[in-house]
Amino acid sequence: MAERMAPPAAAAWLAAALCLASGAVEAAGCTPGVLELRDADSVLRFEVEVADTEPERAQGLMNRESLPRFGGMLFVYPEAGPVAFWMRNTLIPLDMLFFDEAGRLARVHENAKPLDETPIIGGDAIRYVLEINGGMTKTLGIDEGAELQSPAIDQATAAWPCG
Repeated sequence: MAERMAPPAAAAWLAAALCLASGAVEAAGCTPGVLELRDADSVLRFEVEVADTEPERAQGLMNRESLPRFGGMLFVYPEAGPVAFWMRNTLIPLDMLFFDEAGRLARVHENAKPLDETPIIGGDAIRYVLEINGGMTKTLGIDEGAELQSPAIDQATAAWPCG
């Protein structure tokens, strides 16, 4: 297994995420509100709110002053298609991770600027979007191709299904 180098300030975050993923604590087991993200080198765990209705997706993380370090919001769409986001009324910088139908990371937009209304295009065949704290994607070394595991994603098409 290749070893990732992380900035010293991020070492504690990464250690905590790897500790969770290594089984030092109970495995997620596709628990509602928890998702895991894996690539060839690691597994990361995030506690998320799921936005799977139109009103929830429209509200997103607007008007929030903070987000837990390993927190986020998972946007779930009924089917894959084109998506675009903006930062209207969003007070914190966010990384946006755009996933395809199978839950594979197709595109990353890092450090979306708070309150910016410029459209952030996710792609044409996106079904899931994960918003996390700005800068975490780079800090944790999350790259395109990573796979998402969550009970909120369609298990019939999931690259990394629950179970």
